[in-house]
Amino acid sequence: MATPTRSAPDGPKSSSGGHGRSEARERLLSTASRLFYREGIRAVGVERILAEAPATRATFYRHFPSKEDLVLAYLRGVDAHTRAEVRAAIETASSPADALRAVGTAVADSLAEPEFRGCAFLKAAAEYPDPDDPVRRVVLDHRAWYTTTLAKLFTQVFGTSPRRPDPQHAARHFVMMRDGAMTGAHLDGVDSVRAAFNRGVEGLLTVLH
Repeated sequence: MATPTRSAPDGPKSSSGGHGRSEARERLLSTASRLFYREGIRAVGVERILAEAPATRATFYRHFPSKEDLVLAYLRGVDAHTRAEVRAAIETASSPADALRAVGTAVADSLAEPEFRGCAFLKAAAEYPDPDDPVRRVVLDHRAWYTTTLAKLFTQVFGTSPRRPDPQHAARHFVMMRDGAMTGAHLDGVDSVRAAFNRGVEGLLTVLH
């Protein structure tokens, strides 16, 4: 989404990706994920990762042909963690509305975690502005999945009411509030931002009333 024991959506989680598991690979990816999330992707070079892992350059390039491959593995790990967390929220909720509340609660709770440094995807997007860059595409794919998942839940919540809002609009509003909360919590205070975000989520759910 990792360094935190429990990380909410888009926190720093590592994953073995599709290259197979090995202790050295997991150690490199875990170290890189922690550093990328905390200090920025471009600010952390391969030598720093090798020193902190620790690992040799040969070991690094055996598992990751380039730094970009490592960055992509990092973001795909965050994506996999977020998808699992959202899926668990949906599967354990008693209703679509409660599933949306649970997804919102995970976002709100993440703001207070000591390791929280914002959204890993927003941070990566700021460092990779080119829309055709592979890193940027992973970010956009993640956000498309997240918005689509929320829209499906809002579709169920709103039902067939003649005053039914557009579920896509509601989903985008949710994502916009989430982006704002994850970006501004350290500036405006976690408690006030978390409360405002929770009120916003509840407002989206009760818009028909």
